[in-house]
Formats: sequence, C-alpha cells, structure tokens
Amino acid sequence: MEAAKNVLNKMHLGGEGQPEAAREPSSSELQELKEKYAKAKQEQVFAFYDDLSVPEKAALFEQLSSFDPAHINTITDRALNPPAQTKDADKETGLEPLPESATASILDSKAEDIEKWYESGLDLIAENKVGVVLMAGGQGTRLGSSDPKGCFNIGLPSEKSLFQIQAERIRKVQHLANKKSGKGEVVVPWYVMTSGPTRGPTEKYFQENNYFGLEKENVMIFEQGVLPCISNEGKILLESKGRVAVAPDGNGGIYQALVTSSVMSDMRKRGIQHIHAYCVDNCLVKVADPIFIGFSASKDVDIATKVVRKRNATESVGLILLKNGKPDVVEYSEIDKETAEAKDLKQPDVLKFRAANIVNHYYSFRFLESIPTWAHKLPHHVARKKIPYVDTDKGTTVKPEKPNGIKLEQFVFDCFPMLELKQFACMEVKREDEFSPLKNARGTGEDDPDTSKKDIMDQGKRWVQAAGATVVSSGSDDGIEVSPLISYGGEGLDKLKGQTITAPAVLEKEL
Repeated sequence: MEAAKNVLNKMHLGGEGQPEAAREPSSSELQELKEKYAKAKQEQVFAFYDDLSVPEKAALFEQLSSFDPAHINTITDRALNPPAQTKDADKETGLEPLPESATASILDSKAEDIEKWYESGLDLIAENKVGVVLMAGGQGTRLGSSDPKGCFNIGLPSEKSLFQIQAERIRKVQHLANKKSGKGEVVVPWYVMTSGPTRGPTEKYFQENNYFGLEKENVMIFEQGVLPCISNEGKILLESKGRVAVAPDGNGGIYQALVTSSVMSDMRKRGIQHIHAYCVDNCLVKVADPIFIGFSASKDVDIATKVVRKRNATESVGLILLKNGKPDVVEYSEIDKETAEAKDLKQPDVLKFRAANIVNHYYSFRFLESIPTWAHKLPHHVARKKIPYVDTDKGTTVKPEKPNGIKLEQFVFDCFPMLELKQFACMEVKREDEFSPLKNARGTGEDDPDTSKKDIMDQGKRWVQAAGATVVSSGSDDGIEVSPLISYGGEGLDKLKGQTITAPAVLEKEL
C-alpha cells in the first residue's frame, strides 16, 4: 500500500504534505530536478529561478518536486489525443438502461422492502460501519462569494449553512441508530474533501462553529490533489515567476486523495465497511441515508448510485446506464435526440433513459481499498480555459482574452465502467425529497439559493402535514423549516397531529 501511495503522490500535488521551514535546495538537488524537467522538455518552469528569494526558491522547488513532468506529459497527450475510434464504433457503443436486477425505485418499491433497507442500514450505522465522504472543494464564486460553498447561507429562517444542515443530519442519523440499537456510542465519521483555496477557510469555519455539535476527532478535513495548467502548446504554465499555475483535479480526484491522505487508514482503523459520498451543494441530501446504505449492502455491490427521474427529454443531465454492457455515465451532449426521447416499453409515459446522475454514491470499503491498483488507469478530461500566466521570454504577466490552455480533470464516475454489472446498483429517489443543487446566483430561478430554500421549506411543510398538522399562511411563503435535529426524513413528528402551524415557520430543537 505504501508503494502505491507513493506513486499516487507523484501523480498529484497533494494537500497533506506542507513544506517545513524554507530551505534553498542544494546545487545537486536543483540540478537533478532541472534535468528531470529538461528531459520532459518542460525546463521553462525554471526561467526565473535565479531571480527568486530563498523562500521563493524553496517553495518552487517543493512544488516542482511534487510533480512528475514525464507523467504530466503522458496524461496531457492522452487527454488531447484519445484513442481513435474504430470503424465499428457505432456498433460498439450500445446504450441500454440498467436492468431491473440492478435497480430499485423509492417511487414504486414495496413499503416492506424500503422498511427492510432502512432497518438494516440503521443497524450498520449502529455498528459503526458507515462513513461519509463529502466533496466540498468548490468555492461559491457563481453565488457571489469567495467562501467555500458549504459555508453558504441559502436564506432559511434559521440561517443555517449547507455544512450545518448536513452536520445535523449526521447527528440525527447517529441518534436514530443509537435509539434503535440501545448499544454504546454511534459514530458516523465525516471525511470532508476540500481543495487548495477552500481547505483553510473550511477548517476555520468548522472550528469557529464547534463542528456543529459533532466531535472534532470524527470530522477529518483533507485536500484533493492539483495538476499543472498546460498551454495549448503542451507547456506547463507559470502563474508567477515562482509558482506553477495549478487547478484541482476534478471530483474524480477523490480516489487519489483518499489514499494519499490518511482517510483510508482512518476508515480501516475504525472498521468502516460502507461509505456514502456526495457533493456539498445539494441541500436535500440524506447524509448516510439508512435506506441507501441498507439497499447497497443487501446487494453486496462495490458501487451504487442514487438517481432522480429526468424531468424531460431535453434536461441537461448525465445519465446512469449501460454502455457496451458496463455501467457508465453518458453526458446529455453525447445522446442523440431519438435516444433522449425514447419511451420505456413497459411504462410508455416515462422516458426509457431517465436515470439522472446526481453525484450521490455508495462505495464498499473493499472497493476503495483497491484504488492504488486502478487509479492510474482513469482518463483525464480537457477543460479549455483562459489561464493567466507569466511569459517566460518577457517576464510579463499575460491575461488572455480567449482560451490559451487546458486544465486536466477526472470525473468521479470514470471508474464505473471498470465494474461488472453484478458489482453495481442504482436507486431512483424522489427529486423533491433528495435533490436540489445550488449552482447559480440568487435570482436565476433555477438551482439558486431561492430554489434551495423553497425546496427545504416545501419538504418541511409536506412532513408536518403528513403528521396531521394544519399549515396556514397569509402570504405566498407558506413553507416550514424542520430542523434535521427534529426529523431526518419526516419521522418523529407525531406530536404535531391536530396542531395548526402558521407559516413561514422553523421547528428547531436540540437532541
């Protein structure tokens, strides 16, 4: 494992190893590194080395030592020049929905099956076998904030951030599992993956808020890797005279980060067997969902994924399906109109391809343990960007007006096709209960803070009405915010029966 971990560390600049006191490298160390980059025809990164201060030299040496330039060249070439498709490619790329044997739907499953999954999932949580990985590397740039997106306040009456909402769902599911089992302390460890710009602010935010009632030792904040930005000519770009321009390696960087950080060893030490992974921007996410955990564990799969039903044929979402007999995600742009509009033969009123990907996954621990054997095989994807850089001939900073380079990234679903179908499962859930992403600035009207707030308030209203309460309102804002500390998924609200609640309202209490 250590050897493989070292290989992965070479592939990316991880966030775990911070340089100690600034030390200028010796002439032999510097010469060895220069030769390594010259051999890869990337020697331009040293263009200004002699002009730097000692701390700047130390920092650049440290950064450049974290990359393998030959490997960077290889993955860049592979990304820019993917294998040519064969003349029979059209015949090979058969798309089919996942078979019924690999799927379940909350929309039409038997109540007793859902209850069985819920109970077995709670049992696994009570046995301290469940962990949660949060992908929280993004900043709220599109939301008009430079803070980590998880710090964002979507405007709920309680003013809770996304991080707080999710932390409280973990607290509640721990409480439910403990109540059912009657055993000792129940812990669902929370592994929060950040990026370079968000790690420090995320750690500070959690500390300032006392980890939202979770124990500090059960929240591990780690950092995904980065890769150098590459010019259109294939050269590593400098963002300043003493620093390479880098970008996070995409949500697929989760796999290397789990290994190069201490997350996997922590999971192993705790005896974690089942892992729920999701993105921070979904305010409705059911963190460590017992139903999903129970379903996935009952099928003994290595990966399972939650999906929601595609709204219509033109919705721009990736789809979970079978491609050439393997589980995969196919982007909306890759599907032709006829395929997108095809109807299900058994249910003519719904689309044949409707399983919309919401980046909400289950992993078995045994699968994550195998990361070092396959992570290097995952493809890198090209994102063409306008990347500010230092001209190595003139020494001036250039801010391009059109894309001048590429950022390399991996997608979290790139490993799906590696699995046999029997190792993969899919659960369809209700969009209104489990998926409301925060992507856009307020006022957009779609996937923005207002829609996130409304979806939580509408869900709370449904819950209290289902419990037998009457909701009245004098205006259009008639939602109810139900704290996760009161109810995880609508349960435990029986005391509201017969009551009248004036909306908007917030139901809040401590456990």
